[in-house]
Amino acid sequence: MNHAIELVIFDCDGVLVDSERIAVRIDAHVLAQLGWPLTEAEVVDRFMGRSSQAMTKGIEAHLGRSLPADWEEEFAHLYRDALAAELTPVPGVVDALDALAHLPTCVASSGSHDKMRFTLGITGLHQRFEGRIFSATEVEHGKPAPDLFLHAARRMGVRPEACAVVEDSQYGLQAARAAGMRAFAYAGGMTPPHHLEGPGTVIFDDMRTLPGLLAGR
Repeated sequence: MNHAIELVIFDCDGVLVDSERIAVRIDAHVLAQLGWPLTEAEVVDRFMGRSSQAMTKGIEAHLGRSLPADWEEEFAHLYRDALAAELTPVPGVVDALDALAHLPTCVASSGSHDKMRFTLGITGLHQRFEGRIFSATEVEHGKPAPDLFLHAARRMGVRPEACAVVEDSQYGLQAARAAGMRAFAYAGGMTPPHHLEGPGTVIFDDMRTLPGLLAGR
């Protein structure tokens, strides 16, 4: 891992936009409505960082029944209304992005493109990444598989070993490590820091320190 960093790949939820606290609260409510009451901590442990498809499979496995194909539509307004009212950028991330203006960056998220257009749009961050936003819907396997990060690196024309990934979930960090990329774990969000630990992983809790960490300081 002595290669210079040529690309910084950002997760979206919890890394760029401070959405995880909102989404996890709504997730717990929705799961209770479906018949699977979980605490917010349990939601974080089981689902944070996973794609909606993975979440659906997990719910169906627990309930022992299939959900309607459009089950998420019933609850979509809960997420959208809460995000529209409460969502802000992750504290310090705008300063970090300004300081990293000299480095190529992109977004690679388990969320859909529609969701990212919405969340990045209302926080004023979409224009910073326009044309460089990648979704798990573009690959066969979402996080913790490395597919999405490898896809982003290929599209950006950068070798995996020259990429750094900024993540806040254990599944995203597993994906980064599996892709052979340097992992930077943001511990200022919902995931307990000890869940973020792993080989070659730098853990930090203030986004303003990220540029220095990427530079090896």
